[in-house]
Amino acid sequence: MRRSDRLFQIVQYLRGGRLTTARRLAARLEVSERTIYRDIADLQSCGVPIEGEAGVGYLLREGFDLPPLMFTRDEVAALVAGARLVRAWGGASLALAAEEALVKIEAVLPPEARARAREVQIHAASWDMTDALRARLDAIEAAVDARTRLAIAYVDAEGRPTARTVRPLGLWFWGKVWTLVAWCELREDFRMFRIDRIGESADAGRFRAERGRTLADFYRAMQLKGPPG
Repeated sequence: MRRSDRLFQIVQYLRGGRLTTARRLAARLEVSERTIYRDIADLQSCGVPIEGEAGVGYLLREGFDLPPLMFTRDEVAALVAGARLVRAWGGASLALAAEEALVKIEAVLPPEARARAREVQIHAASWDMTDALRARLDAIEAAVDARTRLAIAYVDAEGRPTARTVRPLGLWFWGKVWTLVAWCELREDFRMFRIDRIGESADAGRFRAERGRTLADFYRAMQLKGPPG
């Protein structure tokens, strides 16, 4: 890890007003405690409001913030790769937002980080993403965000059509297939619906989060018995 990246990480670890020892920082960053003491002294000399002392611990005074785009090399690569994946496999609105985000990120990065962004060789092809599928993703994502129930026409794996009213909770991407995680009002349980098997959908009214029917409840159920059918 470059020293500049390590200094940035030290500030990140000290956020939240909790006392953190040099030993803990050294273990996280895989350096010696002496290196941590030296780094903290350098940060303090640059005006970073770190309080504390050796043997006791350190904390960052509330109200201090760093410029929002001080990314490490790996973080730049992750942002570029993630934006490219969304551009290739997201809905139309998200794909456009990803394209615009890439332009904005590159425009404000320092020269070294900008060069790193251009060197990232992680790409994604989008052969199966039709305009109709992108539009459907946008509509479902908007319903998730607004907590809007959807009346959907669906075709299962055996080709049988069915009509469901669902509470959309989230979208999962499985490499080439998107699925909707939802509370199915017909089955009175969580279900996952492949987006490419959803036909027409219609607004069926708003819903409120209810205990036992939230995305967190879905995750807990999945841990106990595996993904629902």
